[in-house]
Amino acid sequence: MAALPALSLSLQFGRFKGVERHRAALPRHSVARWVRHALDADGEITVRIVDADEGQRLNREFRGKDYATNVLTFDYAEAPVVMADLVLCAPVVAKEAKEQRKTLAAHYAHLLVHGTLHAQGWDHETSDEDAEAMEAREIEILARLGIKNPY
Repeated sequence: MAALPALSLSLQFGRFKGVERHRAALPRHSVARWVRHALDADGEITVRIVDADEGQRLNREFRGKDYATNVLTFDYAEAPVVMADLVLCAPVVAKEAKEQRKTLAAHYAHLLVHGTLHAQGWDHETSDEDAEAMEAREIEILARLGIKNPY
């Protein structure tokens, strides 16, 4: 098996009620492992876990959508080093994990893989074919991590 890409990771948590639960689901070594498995090149990635207010503000300001979403990817470079910020909205992630009957950690793993793929140019909103290809790639990466198909 080929060596995984190198990763410079900054893991940040906003201040919000219940942050401890999210910190427990996101140990640094797990976040690094999940992101590295989704990288095709070395990366410099910041992962920030935020509350609903910050998530909604960022989504409104940068995507023109006035609601908090599960993950936002701000990609700055794909080569030679993948540089991106991944912002995950804790209340949205927790709600989705419960609805989908997944552990919080498994849902975070999926969304971090998803966001990391976006940072490398993958896009599920351009066509059905692109969506299918991205989902297949996510399923493959998550399977290597021992996480079942999220779809």
